[in-house]
Amino acid sequence: MLYSLQALRAFAAWVVVCHHFMQIFFDFKASGPIGQLLTDRGAVGVDIFFVISGLVIYLSTRDKTIEPRQFLLNRVLRIVPAYWFYTLVMAGLLLAASRWMPHQEFDWHHLLLSLLFVPAENPGGYGLYPTLNVGWTLNFEMFFYLLFGLAFLVRQRHQVLLVTVALLLVSEVLGRLGVLSRFYNNDIIYEFLLGIGLGVLYRRGLIRQGTWMPLALLAVAGYAIYHLDASQRLLHWGLPSALVVLAFVSLEPVFAGNRLLKALGDCSYSVYLIHVLVLYAGWFASQRLHLNPYLVFALCVPSIGLMSWFSYQWLERGLYRRMQAWLAAPRGQAPVYALSRVKY
Repeated sequence: MLYSLQALRAFAAWVVVCHHFMQIFFDFKASGPIGQLLTDRGAVGVDIFFVISGLVIYLSTRDKTIEPRQFLLNRVLRIVPAYWFYTLVMAGLLLAASRWMPHQEFDWHHLLLSLLFVPAENPGGYGLYPTLNVGWTLNFEMFFYLLFGLAFLVRQRHQVLLVTVALLLVSEVLGRLGVLSRFYNNDIIYEFLLGIGLGVLYRRGLIRQGTWMPLALLAVAGYAIYHLDASQRLLHWGLPSALVVLAFVSLEPVFAGNRLLKALGDCSYSVYLIHVLVLYAGWFASQRLHLNPYLVFALCVPSIGLMSWFSYQWLERGLYRRMQAWLAAPRGQAPVYALSRVKY
């Protein structure tokens, strides 16, 4: 386990939380330098997540005999139950209160497509977003898992090449021709390859531990993200995000053994799924009771944290183990609990 990646997962998740606070409470009309920074650059947490995913999936599958079906099943068991649960919660919220939620509408067909990770125009009319809006990133994640799973059909030394070619084919050919949704014609998809590249460097011992060089990389990455927008996302945010991940891995001794950071990293997936629901509830309360938005946010943060911990323990961890045990029982196999996407 790389504790540095656990810390970075937690950081990325909470940056996204702050970004969506600015969206839901202020419609991205920020006042002050910090609010403007979170409005304009808070979405970079997603780019960091994608790089981490590529790195972790690569490291977790090296030198192992894995069937494509088993790899994909593990990913489904890890990702789908929590996502479906919170998507259905969001659907219930939309059915009950969409008239009070700006730009939000409910549609049964769209809900079904959301649950199946099929990109579709949101009935609110603001883009290819699922019912639980943050799930758009999981559409990319699940597609990456599918392509990576197919790579196990070839010899290990050819797997990275196959994944690279498949992503290029999907984005640059099938996406542009309309064979697949234009959703996949987005250079953010290549950030998974940046993570795989870091995984190759790590396995070859080319990522050295240190202090000053990683801090310098963080400074360069922060400067780039601060001054560049997302108009060329792979170049402007993807590459700096890869530098951030590289720097954190190099700083592993600083984070190693920190149980609090491990716990925060464990809960980061639930933080990502839950936070929009909590922020919408907070926004509604602030509108009805005329409360200060920052006071409401101060109450939302511990609520998100506590709910995410319970979600990880009971919904993610508990349900994952029960399903693994249920699937392994007919074959008489002991289930392998590779739960976290970064615990490898």
